[in-house]
Amino acid sequence: MSADIERRHRAFDSILSARDSTALTRVMDISPMPSSALGRPKVSDQLYEGFDRIDDVPPELYTKLDVKRGLRNADGSGVLVGLTTIADVHGYTKDAEGRVQPDEGDLVLRGYHIADLVSHPQQENRFGYEEVSYLLITGSLPTAAQLDDFNARIDSRRALPVGYLDIFPRTTASHSIMNVLARSTLLLYAFDETPDDTSPTHEIDVALSLLGRLPRIAAIAHQANEAKRNLTRLRIPPVRDGYSMAETVLDVLRTEDGFTHDEAMMLDVMLMLHAEHGGGNNSTFSCRVLSSSGTDAYSAYAAAMGSLKGPKHGGANYKVGEMIDDVAKHVKKWDSDKQLGSYLTKIAGKRAFDKTGLIYGMGHAVYTKSDPRAQLVKRYAAKLAHEKGCEEKLGLIESIERLAPAIVCEARGTSKPICANIDLYTGFVYSMLGVPADMFTPIFAIARMSGWTAHRMEELYGCKRIIRPAYRSILDRHDYVVLGERR
Repeated sequence: MSADIERRHRAFDSILSARDSTALTRVMDISPMPSSALGRPKVSDQLYEGFDRIDDVPPELYTKLDVKRGLRNADGSGVLVGLTTIADVHGYTKDAEGRVQPDEGDLVLRGYHIADLVSHPQQENRFGYEEVSYLLITGSLPTAAQLDDFNARIDSRRALPVGYLDIFPRTTASHSIMNVLARSTLLLYAFDETPDDTSPTHEIDVALSLLGRLPRIAAIAHQANEAKRNLTRLRIPPVRDGYSMAETVLDVLRTEDGFTHDEAMMLDVMLMLHAEHGGGNNSTFSCRVLSSSGTDAYSAYAAAMGSLKGPKHGGANYKVGEMIDDVAKHVKKWDSDKQLGSYLTKIAGKRAFDKTGLIYGMGHAVYTKSDPRAQLVKRYAAKLAHEKGCEEKLGLIESIERLAPAIVCEARGTSKPICANIDLYTGFVYSMLGVPADMFTPIFAIARMSGWTAHRMEELYGCKRIIRPAYRSILDRHDYVVLGERR
Protein backbone atom coordinates (compact mmCIF):
# COMPACT_ATOMS: atom_id res chain seq x y z
CA MET A 1 0.00 0.00 0.00
CA SER A 2 1.43 3.41 -0.95
CA ALA A 3 2.05 5.98 1.79
CA ASP A 4 -0.43 8.40 0.22
CA ILE A 5 -3.26 5.86 0.14
CA GLU A 6 -2.50 4.73 3.69
CA ARG A 7 -2.63 8.37 4.83
CA ARG A 8 -6.00 8.90 3.17
CA HIS A 9 -7.37 5.71 4.73
CA ARG A 10 -6.36 6.90 8.20
CA ALA A 11 -7.88 10.33 7.60
CA PHE A 12 -11.16 8.84 6.40
CA ASP A 13 -11.30 6.38 9.31
CA SER A 14 -10.63 9.17 11.81
CA ILE A 15 -13.60 11.11 10.44
CA LEU A 16 -15.91 8.13 10.77
CA SER A 17 -14.74 7.43 14.33
CA ALA A 18 -14.87 11.07 15.49
CA ARG A 19 -17.12 12.01 18.40
CA ASP A 20 -19.25 14.15 16.12
CA SER A 21 -19.67 11.45 13.46
CA THR A 22 -23.42 11.48 14.06
CA ALA A 23 -23.58 15.18 13.23
CA LEU A 24 -21.32 14.67 10.21
CA THR A 25 -23.61 11.90 8.99
CA ARG A 26 -26.61 14.15 9.37
CA VAL A 27 -24.94 16.99 7.44
CA MET A 28 -23.74 14.72 4.65
CA ASP A 29 -27.12 12.95 4.53
CA ILE A 30 -25.63 9.47 4.39
CA SER A 31 -26.19 6.32 6.41
CA PRO A 32 -23.41 5.33 8.82
CA MET A 33 -20.88 3.04 7.17
CA PRO A 34 -20.96 -0.47 8.69
CA SER A 35 -17.88 -1.28 10.71
CA SER A 36 -17.22 -4.30 8.52
CA ALA A 37 -16.57 -1.97 5.58
CA LEU A 38 -13.73 -0.18 7.37
CA GLY A 39 -11.27 -3.08 7.22
CA ARG A 40 -9.17 -2.88 4.08
CA PRO A 41 -6.94 -5.91 3.60
CA LYS A 42 -4.01 -5.35 1.29
CA VAL A 43 -5.49 -7.60 -1.39
CA SER A 44 -8.07 -4.88 -2.10
CA ASP A 45 -5.49 -2.15 -2.71
CA GLN A 46 -5.99 -2.62 -6.46
CA LEU A 47 -9.18 -0.66 -5.86
CA TYR A 48 -7.04 2.46 -5.35
CA GLU A 49 -3.98 1.85 -7.49
CA GLY A 50 -3.04 0.95 -11.03
CA PHE A 51 -5.26 3.27 -13.03
CA ASP A 52 -2.22 4.70 -14.80
CA ARG A 53 -1.65 1.16 -16.04
CA ILE A 54 -5.13 -0.17 -16.86
CA ASP A 55 -6.39 3.09 -18.34
CA ASP A 56 -3.23 3.98 -20.26
CA VAL A 57 -3.46 4.10 -24.03
CA PRO A 58 -0.18 4.25 -26.00
CA PRO A 59 -0.03 7.69 -27.70
CA GLU A 60 1.00 6.14 -31.02
CA LEU A 61 -2.34 4.32 -31.22
CA TYR A 62 -4.18 7.63 -31.50
CA THR A 63 -2.13 8.44 -34.59
CA LYS A 64 -2.30 4.94 -36.06
CA LEU A 65 -6.08 4.68 -35.67
CA ASP A 66 -6.67 8.37 -36.55
CA VAL A 67 -8.43 9.07 -33.26
CA LYS A 68 -9.02 12.74 -32.48
CA ARG A 69 -7.85 12.85 -28.86
CA GLY A 70 -9.64 15.64 -26.99
CA LEU A 71 -11.66 16.24 -30.18
CA ARG A 72 -8.59 17.92 -31.64
CA ASN A 73 -6.82 17.37 -34.94
CA ALA A 74 -3.11 16.60 -35.08
CA ASP A 75 -2.32 20.28 -35.81
CA GLY A 76 -4.15 21.36 -32.65
CA SER A 77 -7.26 22.71 -34.35
CA GLY A 78 -10.66 21.52 -33.16
CA VAL A 79 -12.59 18.73 -34.85
CA LEU A 80 -15.56 20.18 -36.71
CA VAL A 81 -18.68 18.80 -34.99
CA GLY A 82 -21.30 21.45 -35.63
CA LEU A 83 -22.46 24.63 -37.33
CA THR A 84 -23.44 27.77 -35.47
CA THR A 85 -24.78 31.27 -36.13
CA ILE A 86 -23.82 32.49 -32.64
CA ALA A 87 -20.10 33.22 -32.65
CA ASP A 88 -16.87 32.97 -34.61
CA VAL A 89 -13.61 32.56 -32.70
CA HIS A 90 -10.86 33.34 -35.20
CA GLY A 91 -7.19 32.73 -34.48
CA TYR A 92 -5.74 31.12 -37.58
CA THR A 93 -6.38 30.31 -41.23
CA LYS A 94 -5.61 27.17 -43.23
CA ASP A 95 -3.75 27.18 -46.56
CA ALA A 96 -4.59 25.12 -49.63
CA GLU A 97 -2.82 22.09 -48.12
CA GLY A 98 -4.80 22.39 -44.89
CA ARG A 99 -1.88 23.66 -42.83
CA VAL A 100 -2.60 26.04 -39.96
CA GLN A 101 -1.42 29.60 -40.57
CA PRO A 102 -1.29 31.90 -37.49
CA ASP A 103 -3.40 35.06 -37.68
CA GLU A 104 -4.48 37.95 -35.49
CA GLY A 105 -7.33 36.96 -33.21
CA ASP A 106 -10.91 38.13 -33.52
CA LEU A 107 -14.16 37.30 -31.73
CA VAL A 108 -17.40 37.91 -33.61
CA LEU A 109 -20.79 37.60 -31.88
CA ARG A 110 -23.83 37.30 -34.15
CA GLY A 111 -21.85 39.13 -36.86
CA TYR A 112 -20.46 41.95 -34.68
CA HIS A 113 -16.82 42.30 -33.69
CA ILE A 114 -16.27 42.14 -29.93
CA ALA A 115 -14.21 45.35 -30.02
CA ASP A 116 -17.22 47.24 -31.39
CA LEU A 117 -19.63 45.66 -28.90
CA VAL A 118 -17.40 46.69 -26.00
CA SER A 119 -16.20 50.11 -27.16
CA HIS A 120 -19.53 51.71 -28.11
CA PRO A 121 -21.26 51.34 -24.71
CA GLN A 122 -18.04 52.50 -23.04
CA GLN A 123 -17.90 55.59 -25.26
CA GLU A 124 -21.56 56.32 -24.46
CA ASN A 125 -20.89 55.77 -20.72
CA ARG A 126 -23.57 53.10 -20.44
CA PHE A 127 -23.52 49.42 -19.51
CA GLY A 128 -23.24 46.98 -22.38
CA TYR A 129 -23.53 43.45 -21.00
CA GLU A 130 -27.32 43.38 -21.26
CA GLU A 131 -27.10 44.51 -24.90
CA VAL A 132 -24.64 41.69 -25.67
CA SER A 133 -26.86 39.24 -23.80
CA TYR A 134 -29.92 40.26 -25.83
CA LEU A 135 -27.90 40.01 -29.03
CA LEU A 136 -26.69 36.49 -28.22
CA ILE A 137 -30.12 35.19 -27.29
CA THR A 138 -32.20 36.84 -30.05
CA GLY A 139 -29.63 37.30 -32.81
CA SER A 140 -30.26 41.05 -33.10
CA LEU A 141 -29.11 44.23 -31.40
CA PRO A 142 -31.98 45.62 -29.30
CA THR A 143 -33.70 48.94 -29.78
CA ALA A 144 -33.74 51.23 -26.75
CA ALA A 145 -37.27 50.07 -25.91
CA GLN A 146 -36.38 46.39 -26.31
CA LEU A 147 -33.31 46.80 -24.10
CA ASP A 148 -35.36 48.51 -21.38
CA ASP A 149 -37.93 45.72 -21.52
CA PHE A 150 -35.18 43.06 -21.40
CA ASN A 151 -33.65 44.68 -18.32
CA ALA A 152 -37.05 44.94 -16.65
CA ARG A 153 -37.70 41.23 -17.23
CA ILE A 154 -34.39 40.31 -15.57
CA ASP A 155 -35.11 42.76 -12.73
CA SER A 156 -38.45 41.10 -12.03
CA ARG A 157 -36.72 37.75 -11.55
CA ARG A 158 -33.89 38.75 -9.19
CA ALA A 159 -35.67 37.73 -5.99
CA LEU A 160 -35.13 34.13 -4.92
CA PRO A 161 -38.18 31.85 -4.53
CA VAL A 162 -39.91 31.76 -1.13
CA GLY A 163 -38.37 29.01 0.97
CA TYR A 164 -35.31 28.69 -1.28
CA LEU A 165 -32.79 30.03 1.22
CA ASP A 166 -34.07 27.60 3.87
CA ILE A 167 -32.53 24.72 1.91
CA PHE A 168 -29.89 26.68 0.02
CA PRO A 169 -26.85 24.43 -0.69
CA ARG A 170 -24.52 26.69 1.30
CA THR A 171 -25.76 24.81 4.38
CA THR A 172 -23.88 21.72 3.25
CA ALA A 173 -20.11 21.34 3.33
CA SER A 174 -18.33 22.71 0.27
CA HIS A 175 -14.94 24.19 -0.54
CA SER A 176 -16.02 25.80 -3.81
CA ILE A 177 -18.58 28.47 -4.66
CA MET A 178 -18.75 26.97 -8.16
CA ASN A 179 -19.93 23.74 -6.56
CA VAL A 180 -22.57 25.70 -4.64
CA LEU A 181 -23.56 27.53 -7.82
CA ALA A 182 -24.16 24.29 -9.73
CA ARG A 183 -26.18 22.73 -6.90
CA SER A 184 -28.14 25.94 -6.42
CA THR A 185 -29.07 25.88 -10.10
CA LEU A 186 -30.28 22.29 -9.81
CA LEU A 187 -32.25 23.23 -6.69
CA LEU A 188 -34.21 25.85 -8.65
CA TYR A 189 -35.68 22.94 -10.63
CA ALA A 190 -37.72 22.06 -7.51
CA PHE A 191 -39.23 25.57 -7.42
CA ASP A 192 -40.36 25.49 -11.06
CA GLU A 193 -43.92 24.28 -11.69
CA THR A 194 -43.00 22.97 -15.16
CA PRO A 195 -39.21 22.35 -14.97
CA ASP A 196 -39.10 19.89 -17.88
CA ASP A 197 -40.88 22.20 -20.29
CA THR A 198 -38.50 22.92 -23.20
CA SER A 199 -40.76 25.32 -25.08
CA PRO A 200 -39.08 28.59 -26.16
CA THR A 201 -41.17 30.63 -23.72
CA HIS A 202 -40.17 28.54 -20.71
CA GLU A 203 -36.54 28.28 -21.81
CA ILE A 204 -36.21 32.06 -22.05
CA ASP A 205 -37.93 32.55 -18.69
CA VAL A 206 -35.47 30.11 -17.04
CA ALA A 207 -32.51 31.88 -18.66
CA LEU A 208 -33.72 35.32 -17.55
CA SER A 209 -34.33 34.07 -14.02
CA LEU A 210 -30.78 32.71 -13.83
CA LEU A 211 -29.34 35.94 -15.21
CA GLY A 212 -31.21 37.71 -12.43
CA ARG A 213 -30.50 35.30 -9.59
CA LEU A 214 -26.99 33.92 -10.12
CA PRO A 215 -25.15 37.06 -8.89
CA ARG A 216 -27.16 36.93 -5.69
CA ILE A 217 -26.70 33.19 -5.20
CA ALA A 218 -22.93 33.34 -5.71
CA ALA A 219 -22.54 36.36 -3.46
CA ILE A 220 -24.63 34.82 -0.68
CA ALA A 221 -22.46 31.70 -0.81
CA HIS A 222 -19.33 33.84 -0.53
CA GLN A 223 -20.71 36.07 2.24
CA ALA A 224 -21.90 33.03 4.19
CA ASN A 225 -18.41 31.52 4.07
CA GLU A 226 -16.88 34.81 5.19
CA ALA A 227 -19.39 35.21 8.02
CA LYS A 228 -18.65 31.70 9.26
CA ARG A 229 -14.89 32.22 9.00
CA ASN A 230 -14.91 35.60 10.76
CA LEU A 231 -17.77 34.84 13.17
CA THR A 232 -19.75 37.78 11.83
CA ARG A 233 -23.37 38.26 10.83
CA LEU A 234 -24.42 37.36 7.28
CA ARG A 235 -25.56 40.53 5.56
CA ILE A 236 -27.52 40.34 2.32
CA PRO A 237 -28.50 43.64 0.64
CA PRO A 238 -32.03 43.98 -0.70
CA VAL A 239 -32.81 43.43 -4.37
CA ARG A 240 -32.10 46.63 -6.32
CA ASP A 241 -34.37 47.67 -9.16
CA GLY A 242 -32.74 49.13 -12.25
CA TYR A 243 -29.23 47.87 -11.58
CA SER A 244 -27.18 46.44 -14.43
CA MET A 245 -25.53 43.04 -14.09
CA ALA A 246 -22.19 44.67 -13.22
CA GLU A 247 -23.79 46.90 -10.57
CA THR A 248 -25.70 43.95 -9.12
CA VAL A 249 -22.55 41.84 -8.76
CA LEU A 250 -20.63 44.64 -7.03
CA ASP A 251 -23.62 45.55 -4.86
CA VAL A 252 -24.10 42.08 -3.41
CA LEU A 253 -20.35 41.66 -2.94
CA ARG A 254 -19.56 45.05 -1.42
CA THR A 255 -22.77 45.41 0.69
CA GLU A 256 -22.48 48.71 2.60
CA ASP A 257 -19.01 49.50 1.22
CA GLY A 258 -20.50 50.54 -2.10
CA PHE A 259 -18.77 50.94 -5.46
CA THR A 260 -18.02 53.62 -8.03
CA HIS A 261 -19.47 54.00 -11.50
CA ASP A 262 -16.02 53.51 -13.06
CA GLU A 263 -15.59 50.23 -11.17
CA ALA A 264 -18.94 48.98 -12.43
CA MET A 265 -18.06 50.02 -15.99
CA MET A 266 -14.81 48.03 -15.79
CA LEU A 267 -16.63 44.95 -14.54
CA ASP A 268 -19.15 45.44 -17.35
CA VAL A 269 -16.26 45.12 -19.84
CA MET A 270 -15.23 41.82 -18.21
CA LEU A 271 -18.79 40.49 -18.37
CA MET A 272 -19.07 41.33 -22.07
CA LEU A 273 -15.76 39.63 -22.85
CA HIS A 274 -16.77 36.49 -20.94
CA ALA A 275 -20.34 36.33 -22.30
CA GLU A 276 -19.62 33.99 -25.19
CA HIS A 277 -16.70 32.23 -26.86
CA GLY A 278 -18.06 29.77 -29.41
CA GLY A 279 -19.42 26.25 -29.14
CA GLY A 280 -16.04 24.54 -28.97
CA ASN A 281 -15.08 25.51 -25.42
CA ASN A 282 -15.56 22.81 -22.79
CA SER A 283 -18.39 24.32 -20.75
CA THR A 284 -20.48 25.38 -23.76
CA PHE A 285 -19.99 22.00 -25.41
CA SER A 286 -21.09 20.36 -22.14
CA CYS A 287 -24.24 22.48 -22.22
CA ARG A 288 -24.89 21.50 -25.83
CA VAL A 289 -24.28 17.80 -25.18
CA LEU A 290 -26.82 17.69 -22.37
CA SER A 291 -29.26 19.92 -24.27
CA SER A 292 -29.13 17.56 -27.26
CA SER A 293 -30.60 14.83 -25.03
CA GLY A 294 -33.67 16.98 -24.39
CA THR A 295 -33.00 17.32 -20.67
CA ASP A 296 -34.19 20.31 -18.65
CA ALA A 297 -32.45 23.68 -18.69
CA TYR A 298 -31.30 23.49 -15.07
CA SER A 299 -29.43 20.24 -15.67
CA ALA A 300 -27.74 21.58 -18.81
CA TYR A 301 -26.60 24.81 -17.15
CA ALA A 302 -25.40 23.01 -14.02
CA ALA A 303 -23.29 20.73 -16.22
CA ALA A 304 -21.75 23.76 -17.89
CA MET A 305 -20.91 25.18 -14.47
CA GLY A 306 -19.34 21.90 -13.43
CA SER A 307 -17.09 22.06 -16.48
CA LEU A 308 -16.20 25.71 -15.91
CA LYS A 309 -15.08 24.84 -12.38
CA GLY A 310 -12.17 22.82 -13.78
CA PRO A 311 -8.64 24.27 -13.47
CA LYS A 312 -8.07 23.71 -17.21
CA HIS A 313 -11.06 25.93 -18.03
CA GLY A 314 -12.62 28.64 -15.86
CA GLY A 315 -10.41 27.98 -12.86
CA ALA A 316 -7.35 29.14 -14.80
CA ASN A 317 -7.93 32.79 -13.88
CA TYR A 318 -7.38 31.95 -10.22
CA LYS A 319 -4.11 30.17 -11.01
CA VAL A 320 -2.87 33.19 -12.95
CA GLY A 321 -3.39 35.39 -9.92
CA GLU A 322 -1.43 33.00 -7.72
CA MET A 323 1.37 32.82 -10.29
CA ILE A 324 1.69 36.60 -10.63
CA ASP A 325 1.84 36.98 -6.85
CA ASP A 326 4.55 34.32 -6.78
CA VAL A 327 6.53 36.09 -9.50
CA ALA A 328 6.20 39.43 -7.70
CA LYS A 329 7.52 37.82 -4.53
CA HIS A 330 10.57 36.13 -6.07
CA VAL A 331 11.65 38.76 -8.64
CA LYS A 332 13.28 41.71 -6.87
CA LYS A 333 13.40 44.09 -9.85
CA TRP A 334 10.16 43.87 -11.82
CA ASP A 335 11.54 46.06 -14.59
CA SER A 336 14.54 43.77 -15.14
CA ASP A 337 13.97 41.56 -18.17
CA LYS A 338 16.93 39.44 -17.09
CA GLN A 339 15.58 38.70 -13.60
CA LEU A 340 11.98 38.26 -14.74
CA GLY A 341 12.95 36.10 -17.72
CA SER A 342 15.13 33.93 -15.50
CA TYR A 343 12.29 33.23 -13.08
CA LEU A 344 9.76 32.58 -15.86
CA THR A 345 12.25 30.09 -17.30
CA LYS A 346 12.26 28.32 -13.93
CA ILE A 347 8.47 28.16 -13.97
CA ALA A 348 8.44 26.77 -17.53
CA GLY A 349 11.11 24.27 -16.50
CA LYS A 350 9.01 22.95 -13.60
CA ARG A 351 11.46 24.37 -11.06
CA ALA A 352 9.30 27.14 -9.59
CA PHE A 353 5.73 28.09 -8.61
CA ASP A 354 3.54 24.93 -8.80
CA LYS A 355 6.14 22.99 -10.83
CA THR A 356 3.68 22.04 -13.56
CA GLY A 357 5.73 23.83 -16.21
CA LEU A 358 2.76 26.05 -17.06
CA ILE A 359 2.99 29.82 -17.35
CA TYR A 360 -0.68 30.46 -16.76
CA GLY A 361 -2.41 33.00 -18.96
CA MET A 362 -0.18 32.21 -21.92
CA GLY A 363 -1.37 30.27 -24.97
CA HIS A 364 -4.80 29.39 -26.30
CA ALA A 365 -6.42 26.55 -28.21
CA VAL A 366 -7.53 28.86 -31.04
CA TYR A 367 -5.75 32.21 -30.78
CA THR A 368 -2.18 32.29 -32.05
CA LYS A 369 -0.87 35.82 -32.61
CA SER A 370 -3.28 37.60 -30.25
CA ASP A 371 -6.35 37.18 -28.07
CA PRO A 372 -8.63 40.17 -28.77
CA ARG A 373 -10.19 39.89 -25.31
CA ALA A 374 -6.81 40.23 -23.60
CA GLN A 375 -6.01 43.32 -25.67
CA LEU A 376 -9.34 44.93 -24.76
CA VAL A 377 -8.93 44.17 -21.04
CA LYS A 378 -5.46 45.70 -21.06
CA ARG A 379 -6.77 48.85 -22.75
CA TYR A 380 -9.57 49.47 -20.27
CA ALA A 381 -7.67 48.25 -17.21
CA ALA A 382 -4.96 50.90 -17.68
CA LYS A 383 -7.29 53.69 -16.51
CA LEU A 384 -8.40 51.78 -13.42
CA ALA A 385 -4.80 50.78 -12.64
CA HIS A 386 -3.84 54.46 -12.65
CA GLU A 387 -6.72 55.34 -10.31
CA LYS A 388 -5.91 52.45 -7.94
CA GLY A 389 -2.14 52.99 -7.92
CA CYS A 390 -1.57 49.59 -9.54
CA GLU A 391 0.40 50.70 -12.60
CA GLU A 392 3.56 48.92 -11.44
CA LYS A 393 1.68 45.61 -11.15
CA LEU A 394 0.16 46.14 -14.58
CA GLY A 395 3.66 46.76 -15.94
CA LEU A 396 4.81 43.45 -14.45
CA ILE A 397 1.97 41.60 -16.18
CA GLU A 398 2.69 43.31 -19.49
CA SER A 399 6.35 42.27 -19.15
CA ILE A 400 5.27 38.67 -18.54
CA GLU A 401 3.13 38.89 -21.69
CA ARG A 402 6.14 40.18 -23.66
CA LEU A 403 8.77 37.74 -22.37
CA ALA A 404 6.80 34.52 -21.83
CA PRO A 405 6.06 33.49 -25.46
CA ALA A 406 9.72 32.83 -26.33
CA ILE A 407 10.29 31.07 -23.02
CA VAL A 408 7.23 28.83 -23.47
CA CYS A 409 8.20 27.97 -27.05
CA GLU A 410 11.73 27.04 -25.99
CA ALA A 411 10.48 24.90 -23.09
CA ARG A 412 8.02 23.07 -25.36
CA GLY A 413 10.36 22.84 -28.32
CA THR A 414 7.86 24.47 -30.66
CA SER A 415 7.77 27.46 -32.97
CA LYS A 416 3.97 27.85 -32.80
CA PRO A 417 3.06 31.43 -31.84
CA ILE A 418 2.07 31.83 -28.19
CA CYS A 419 -0.01 34.80 -27.09
CA ALA A 420 -1.43 36.00 -23.79
CA ASN A 421 -5.03 35.00 -23.21
CA ILE A 422 -7.64 36.93 -21.24
CA ASP A 423 -6.88 35.02 -18.04
CA LEU A 424 -3.53 36.80 -17.73
CA TYR A 425 -5.37 40.05 -16.92
CA THR A 426 -8.66 38.82 -15.43
CA GLY A 427 -7.44 38.20 -11.89
CA PHE A 428 -5.59 41.52 -11.85
CA VAL A 429 -8.73 43.43 -12.84
CA TYR A 430 -10.91 41.59 -10.33
CA SER A 431 -8.38 42.25 -7.58
CA MET A 432 -8.46 45.99 -8.35
CA LEU A 433 -12.26 45.80 -8.11
CA GLY A 434 -12.03 44.14 -4.70
CA VAL A 435 -13.52 40.89 -5.98
CA PRO A 436 -12.38 37.99 -3.76
CA ALA A 437 -10.47 35.19 -5.49
CA ASP A 438 -13.17 32.58 -4.86
CA MET A 439 -15.58 34.71 -6.91
CA PHE A 440 -13.39 34.95 -10.05
CA THR A 441 -14.82 31.85 -11.73
CA PRO A 442 -18.41 32.37 -10.51
CA ILE A 443 -18.41 35.80 -12.21
CA PHE A 444 -17.19 34.05 -15.37
CA ALA A 445 -20.16 31.66 -15.08
CA ILE A 446 -22.63 34.50 -14.48
CA ALA A 447 -21.41 36.26 -17.63
CA ARG A 448 -21.34 33.07 -19.73
CA MET A 449 -25.03 32.30 -18.98
CA SER A 450 -25.96 34.38 -22.04
CA GLY A 451 -23.73 32.32 -24.32
CA TRP A 452 -24.87 29.03 -22.81
CA THR A 453 -28.49 30.08 -23.36
CA ALA A 454 -27.88 30.88 -27.02
CA HIS A 455 -26.14 27.56 -27.63
CA ARG A 456 -28.79 25.59 -25.75
CA MET A 457 -31.52 27.19 -27.87
CA GLU A 458 -29.57 26.47 -31.07
CA GLU A 459 -29.12 22.84 -30.01
CA LEU A 460 -32.77 22.39 -29.05
CA TYR A 461 -34.37 24.07 -32.06
CA GLY A 462 -31.65 23.97 -34.72
CA CYS A 463 -29.68 20.73 -34.54
CA LYS A 464 -32.43 18.48 -33.13
CA ARG A 465 -30.15 15.43 -32.86
CA ILE A 466 -28.56 13.88 -29.79
CA ILE A 467 -24.77 14.19 -29.66
CA ARG A 468 -23.25 10.73 -29.58
CA PRO A 469 -19.56 10.43 -30.54
CA ALA A 470 -17.88 7.07 -31.08
CA TYR A 471 -15.05 5.41 -29.15
CA ARG A 472 -13.01 2.59 -30.66
CA SER A 473 -12.33 -0.26 -28.28
CA ILE A 474 -8.77 -1.61 -27.96
CA LEU A 475 -9.42 -3.92 -25.02
CA ASP A 476 -8.22 -7.54 -24.85
CA ARG A 477 -10.61 -10.51 -24.56
CA HIS A 478 -10.40 -12.99 -21.69
CA ASP A 479 -11.94 -16.33 -20.75
CA TYR A 480 -14.07 -16.11 -17.63
CA VAL A 481 -12.45 -17.61 -14.51
CA VAL A 482 -14.72 -18.85 -11.73
CA LEU A 483 -14.35 -17.05 -8.41
CA GLY A 484 -12.61 -19.88 -6.54
CA GLU A 485 -9.86 -20.22 -9.16
CA ARG A 486 -8.87 -16.55 -9.45
CA ARG A 487 -5.40 -15.45 -8.31
